[in-house]
Amino acid sequence: MEKQAKIYIAGHNGMVGSAIHRKLLADGYTQFVMRSSQELDLKNQAAVFEFFATEKPEYVFLAAAKVGGIVANNNFRAEFIYDNITMQNNIIHAAYMNQVKKLMFLGSSCIYPKLAPQPMCEDALLTGLLEPTNEPYAIAKISGIKMCEAYRDQYACNFISVMPTNLYGTNDNYNLQDSHVLPALIRKFHEAKINGNPSVEIWGTGSPKREFLHADDLADACVFLMNNYNDKPFVNIGSGEDISIKEVALLIKDIVGYTGNLVFDTTKPDGTPRKLMDVTRLHKLGWKHKIKLEEGLKLAYQDFLNGRVRKS
Repeated sequence: MEKQAKIYIAGHNGMVGSAIHRKLLADGYTQFVMRSSQELDLKNQAAVFEFFATEKPEYVFLAAAKVGGIVANNNFRAEFIYDNITMQNNIIHAAYMNQVKKLMFLGSSCIYPKLAPQPMCEDALLTGLLEPTNEPYAIAKISGIKMCEAYRDQYACNFISVMPTNLYGTNDNYNLQDSHVLPALIRKFHEAKINGNPSVEIWGTGSPKREFLHADDLADACVFLMNNYNDKPFVNIGSGEDISIKEVALLIKDIVGYTGNLVFDTTKPDGTPRKLMDVTRLHKLGWKHKIKLEEGLKLAYQDFLNGRVRKS
């Protein structure tokens, strides 16, 4: 990407989009076209098409998405599939119509089958059944991958896709109704510490293993791939390391300084037993993560304390 190129980050106010924006600014990129969800409804095809025709962005990071944890994914199944497919369809087609030089579609590790061999390599896509709780979201993301591939095949568009692992970091969502596991745990332990609660409830058994990547590392990988990768196969983005929910809860407990007990509610779903990305393809391209989990969690907790988070 040329330093003066016009760049559109769809979802620039979210955790991922804002991290990409910070990384690009740090790298000397200066020309951005931004629209908040209030200014541009990405589900409105006519509005999206008009925006692209008027602004003519040269590079697009498609980071806009309706996201959430297990509860949100399961309770709002129709919204998760409709909103995500509609937004990405509008942006991808508009990028094609307006001859965008390159587009990056950001998916999710939930695209893989629930019982995919671990670590999950890119070839595992569509080889088995999805995790039922987030199937609508996963299908939306799979359709985004396939749409980018189809537009590449038929129209020679340089559209690439990346699949991030579980993310956390600056500007995360700490709303307990629809947040992911790490921000939920950070908030739970912090509030238990402040209120003097004797215990903190953790959903599930604590045994599932998850991989986590700081949003700043993801942004670094996205900019690296935007500048260095132009092939059809999508690329996993992760740390290549995982940890059990119980272990990460104990780590957050220590960082927050909470001294009470952990109570596991085994009536709540565990979700997929293990989710670890195979990042061989990414490592061969020359990129590896830099922020270790403990360091990243300390940064995230400080961001939470500074109040730059969504808690409502």
